[in-house]
Amino acid sequence: MPKLVITLFAAVLALAACQPSTPAVGPDGRPATSVYKISARDSGQIQFRMLDGVNTLRAAAGVQQVQLNTALTNAASNHSRDMSNQNRPWHFGSDGSSPLDRVARSGYPGPAVGEAISETFETELQTLAAWMEQPGTRAVILDPAARNMGFSWYQEPNGKIWWTLVMGG
Repeated sequence: MPKLVITLFAAVLALAACQPSTPAVGPDGRPATSVYKISARDSGQIQFRMLDGVNTLRAAAGVQQVQLNTALTNAASNHSRDMSNQNRPWHFGSDGSSPLDRVARSGYPGPAVGEAISETFETELQTLAAWMEQPGTRAVILDPAARNMGFSWYQEPNGKIWWTLVMGG
């Protein structure tokens, strides 16, 4: 009899562990966000996930795909870190530089088309989705003049991520 009780108790515990958990819901009715910690393994793939996402959206809009560009990515990386240092998401650097200035300073030979920035705890694809909901950043991402893209981020120890996407013609 004790063996049967122990077996039944173990079975009940195992079944209880299988209960689906209810995801936490944020005030907007969407699943609540959790801190997205970028691991060293993920770091190498993030730019390519963003590039694939951007190019999928551009293809759906009927515009030419873009390629990653090192100079634009360096400009994006520097701006992400600078926004963190300033503790505010905005398009001007602590030295007063604009996106146009940073693209020229990076050595990119073409014109800057636009910049999208974000301060968040969300993933790169959640950030892309949020950018697509805003007319200004949507226009930057889908601009037919864009041929190249730079994308980077800076993650603070608390998990906050400063994302920067730069499009160049």
